[in-house]
Parts: sequence; structure tokens; C-alpha cells
Amino acid sequence: MQREELRQYLHEFLQLDKFRDYAPNGLQVEGKAEIRKIVTGVTACQALIDRAVEAGADALLVHHGFFWKNEPEVLTGMKQRRIKTLLLNDINLFGYHLPLDAHPMLGNNAELGRVLGVIEPEAVETVAQGLLWQGGLDSPMTAKDLSALLEQCLGQVPLHLDGGDRSIQKLAWCTGGAQDYIDTAAALGVDAFISGEVSERTFHSAVEQGIHYFSAGHHATERFGIKALGEYLAHEFELEHEFIDIPNPV
Repeated sequence: MQREELRQYLHEFLQLDKFRDYAPNGLQVEGKAEIRKIVTGVTACQALIDRAVEAGADALLVHHGFFWKNEPEVLTGMKQRRIKTLLLNDINLFGYHLPLDAHPMLGNNAELGRVLGVIEPEAVETVAQGLLWQGGLDSPMTAKDLSALLEQCLGQVPLHLDGGDRSIQKLAWCTGGAQDYIDTAAALGVDAFISGEVSERTFHSAVEQGIHYFSAGHHATERFGIKALGEYLAHEFELEHEFIDIPNPV
């Protein structure tokens, strides 16, 4: 398919105009006009870009791209090397941040709920551009059991901040660096909140409000959406697709 066709399709499919974001969503670096193979990955780091070159990608689709607010505007050092590699190999870079977190069908939050087997997952539409989700478990779990489930599904041990003796049946979650939604999650009356990172203040919020908190990894919680997007595009447009995971313990 043509680059412009893909750009326009994703602009509408991911509803880019709905979101206030920290970086531009859509085509960030222009490459070749015709796209036959796409590579997807979480972050446009040098390792992923190099692997995309090796894979013969015409386009690289990521969740964390370039040109974030408040980052240096000059193309020097690490940033120059990354973009130079893309340009020399005529690879398009597409980045989709909050729109991919929030997408109701294959976004990071929808996919994390699916992987964990959450019942009736839904976005809390009145909070944070629909980025906070909630749902239930089939039956109550202990915090230890939920930790084990997260480890099984995400491939790394989560950090658990103990919210007391309460068992867990109602969950809220937001993938990535959303630990500061813990107070909003507590106000929803859920038993546990899951996100990807943790701050010093998160501990006190969990203890004082009696809500379990699980920091399950920024990268680990955000693998699923971009992979699902690539698989969807491959099916819809008969593109070749490869998801490449660059391990990141954070």
C-alpha cells in the first residue's frame, strides 16, 4: 500500500484528533512511498531501528517515537544517529502514543485487560482521555496470585505495594507511566491498580487508601498494543508484518 494511504487510514482508525499528546502522532520520518513490510516495536531505539533495517522494513510503527515536548530540538548525538539510520535506509517511522493506549479494540489497555482475562473491561471515559480502565476478575485473588498472573503474562516480576488484607476482584489499570492515577483508581473503589512504573509517593497512596498497587513494567505493559496493530494491518491490507521486542526491564 502507499505511505499516504497508511497514514490517512491510521489517522482515522486511531482517532488522532481526539487526543492532546506529548509528541506528534502519525508519520514522523518520511521514507519510501510504497509499503509492503511493516515492523512494529515499543520504542524507536537504535536497536529496534537496526533490526528493522535487517528485516527489510519499509515502515517502522512504534508506541514511543520522536519529537517529545521539551526534548532538545537539535539533531545531534543519539537522536541524529537514529534518524540518520532511518533516512539512509528509506524507512518510514510512524509513532502512536496516547491514541494507541486508548484504542478500544487493540490499544495497550484493551490488550492488557484481554491478556489478564479481565471481565467486562471498560475505559473510564470521564478520566484522563479514556486512558484509565477498569474491570473485574472471575473470582477473588490474593495479591500474591495477581503478582504471579502478571509475571506469567508479562514475563517479569511486578513490584507490589501492599494495600492491606483485602482480596482483589475489582481492578483498574493504565499501561506505561501512569502511577499517579492511583488516587483516581482508589476513588473508583477498586481493590488494585496496575500500571508500568512507580514513584516514591505511590507507596503512601497505596497504604493510606488501602489499595494494592502493581508496577508491572512500562515496556512490559505496552508490548501488546503495537503488536496487535501490526497484526491487524497485515490482515486488512495483506502486508508482511514482524513484531520485534527489544527487552527492557523498566
